[in-house]
Amino acid sequence: MTQKLRVTGQRESIFNNEVVSRFELYNSLFLTLPFYKIKDTGTLLPLFIKHCEDGVRNLKTPAEIIKTFFERYTQTTDSKDIIDLLFRFIQYIERQVVLFDAVEDASFTKLNTTEDHSSLRSMLKKSEFNAELHEKIEKLIEDFSLRLVLTAHPTQFYPGSVLSIINDLTAAIKINDIVSINQLLQQLGKTPFFNKKSPTPVDEALSLTWYLENVFYFAAANIQSEIDNSLEEFNIPSKKVIELGFWPGGDRDGNPNVHADDTIQVSKMLRQILFRCYYRDFRNLKRRITFRGVEETVYKVQDVLYKNAFDTNIEAENISEFLIENLNQIKDTLIEFHDGLFADLVDDLLRKVELFGSHFASLDIRQDSRVLRNVHAYCRQFKPIISLFPENYDELSEDEKIEQLSFKTAKVNYPGDADSLTKDTLQTIAEIKQIQHENGELACHRYIISNCQQASDVLQLMELFLWNGWDEKNLTIDFVPLFETVSDLEGASQIMERLYTHPFYKKHLESRGNKQDIMLGFSDSTKDGGYLMANWSIFNAKVALTTTSVAHNIQLAFFDGRGGPPSRGGGKTHRFYASMGKEIANKNIQLTIQGQTISSQYGSIDSAEFNMEQLINAGISSGLKEKHNILLDSPHKDILNVMAKDSFEAFVALRKHPLFLNYLERFSPLSLLSKITISSRPVKRSSGEKLRLEDLRAISFVTAWGQLKQNIPGFYGIGTALKNQEAAGNWEEIRRTYQESGYFKTIIDNGMMSMSKTDFSITAHFANDPEFGDFWKMLRDEYERSKEMLLKLAGHTTLMENYPVEKRSIAVREKIVLPLVLIQHFALEKLQHELKDEEHQSYEKLAIRTVYGIVNAGRNSA
Repeated sequence: MTQKLRVTGQRESIFNNEVVSRFELYNSLFLTLPFYKIKDTGTLLPLFIKHCEDGVRNLKTPAEIIKTFFERYTQTTDSKDIIDLLFRFIQYIERQVVLFDAVEDASFTKLNTTEDHSSLRSMLKKSEFNAELHEKIEKLIEDFSLRLVLTAHPTQFYPGSVLSIINDLTAAIKINDIVSINQLLQQLGKTPFFNKKSPTPVDEALSLTWYLENVFYFAAANIQSEIDNSLEEFNIPSKKVIELGFWPGGDRDGNPNVHADDTIQVSKMLRQILFRCYYRDFRNLKRRITFRGVEETVYKVQDVLYKNAFDTNIEAENISEFLIENLNQIKDTLIEFHDGLFADLVDDLLRKVELFGSHFASLDIRQDSRVLRNVHAYCRQFKPIISLFPENYDELSEDEKIEQLSFKTAKVNYPGDADSLTKDTLQTIAEIKQIQHENGELACHRYIISNCQQASDVLQLMELFLWNGWDEKNLTIDFVPLFETVSDLEGASQIMERLYTHPFYKKHLESRGNKQDIMLGFSDSTKDGGYLMANWSIFNAKVALTTTSVAHNIQLAFFDGRGGPPSRGGGKTHRFYASMGKEIANKNIQLTIQGQTISSQYGSIDSAEFNMEQLINAGISSGLKEKHNILLDSPHKDILNVMAKDSFEAFVALRKHPLFLNYLERFSPLSLLSKITISSRPVKRSSGEKLRLEDLRAISFVTAWGQLKQNIPGFYGIGTALKNQEAAGNWEEIRRTYQESGYFKTIIDNGMMSMSKTDFSITAHFANDPEFGDFWKMLRDEYERSKEMLLKLAGHTTLMENYPVEKRSIAVREKIVLPLVLIQHFALEKLQHELKDEEHQSYEKLAIRTVYGIVNAGRNSA
């Protein structure tokens, strides 16, 4: 315990010296830069920040705070001039957030070190004289994999030019190069942060490939190299552990603006960027390998890499085997005739080719089950398929439908009168074949069925493949059901039981190595049932699905659709994986990374390596322990069931409150999110004018609460649930569960993180609102109740007491963006009044512009 406290204290000291102090130093430099139209802004901004802090402390309204600031510190009374200065404040604060990110990232390696005792090498070292343990580790490594899937997210919006500046700024801060820092800050000030028009899905994909090219290409290879070296040291065969996935251009359910042409374009782009990376590496390698005996092979490889990297007219095909064969020839020659000189450089490129093939990252296709049902119905109208189904097929029961499915390969000619979604689905199914031919099977081999509610949703999709260019023997596709809502999660294991026992599906799984991926959605389950119920539902679904899969000898991999914040499955994710018991399949960790999670956890090679290592170690160590999860024992399970139910009822009651959506629309920028030019996806799923909660996307839902600094989806209901348990006399049992269960402890700790980014004092003036005052008080009361009960449960006096560095980081970030939050409320309040068109547009733009900095400062807040 003393050691842990000492290490924690050391980290806190490093953070204060390396991050906070340096930020304040560079920020003072930042505030004197002569940016365009920002005369005197640098002088006024610190005064404005202090004025905002004092105003909130004294429970003033945003309008009062801004009014008194301009009266006290400026001669400005004209609304146009006030808006102009507020815009300039926003520009500064946006860049202050970037500066803080860069300073924090520059100190990453000093603040974060992998716990040595949990590293793969240390585990192998411990097993050196224990044959049984060694065999166990070897089997775990043989089965283990980590797949990180990058997803397009409307809050990850920096263009490549800004990302490059941040990258260079971080490097300059690491060595305290003041001249370069000064120049880069000036460049940052003059570089646009955002596009004037919304990006297309392909634009979003291109933006996200910056991380593939500049971070993952190196970080994944470095981690794989460490793994290879550790395995070689203990005479264990090398094993490819890391896989990359990609959703932009493939995810139709997440973005209805994605079409088949986008999918093809993105697959070609991924391939070309990858080969440019290979070509860059090979040129460096060629500068070193100037010996006899390799000239012809070197020339041949360079020629092929050049054509694939730069010739857009080349007929693409999967050439990874060709590259591996020829690179091995070069390596063998170096070892045999040139003392192995520079063989390590060849090894590095070989490792990358083995990791990334000709595709870089696997492109997942995702579509909603309701769309796929409609496509199946459309195809059934035409010969020869029409003869296989009764006219009343759609009215049949699930059993009767499955009975009718014949899985016959057929060639169907469609008249071309289908709607756009149907056309896209059919075209995409056909084009997956082309992608696999050009980039390899791993380039596009998973079709994810969103909102999967029955076994026929999967089986009917398989038929669509057989009717559109595929046959049973060469169906190189993995069908991945996605269970999202609380009720869908409850019925998931029965659906999989039905699939595992279906003759055609069973045969297909055998051809795919008896491996099944199942995706679980955190975001929609939280929006549906609240924070605690979502986590508990997913836990129970994982246990049930694992039991079913084990019974049928299926190797199950859970693909977790995690967002950035705890309310969308984020937070300390590696702790979730480390806390799984033997009842939950955990040999293949798969998760989405998106939004600020990409930039904060995988934005640099250092941070990407660290976080990948954490997840790998969590998976291996969890499998090694194979400990029973005590949440499955009574009374733990009974109590958690009751708590989840109480929390669910509290959250559903809140959702059903007549003011719930009105409150969000009135006080948050929810209704303006669709006008923000950072995403190609709509805010809601339906195109109707009236906003309905069920149509609202989880990202927009969570973002709106985050902008309000209330983060309701991240804790609401948990305080009520704990209070009820205390009243029922179960408090000691709850405390024991918290102390003994790593899973439950992580849920609680992540809830505290959500609450640390919550500040009801900013909106204290809502209490006096004649319409919404009581509703605000209800939200505030649950926050206070949750805070009281969580602190009591953890035995702490403040939130995140056991994570002082992260707590301090959040506090600094919240202080930086406090003025943005107040400016946003000021602008939204003005929009409630009758305004001239020009004024209305100005205040609307002002409110919209504040969103970027608030989201970015949260890093994992949306």
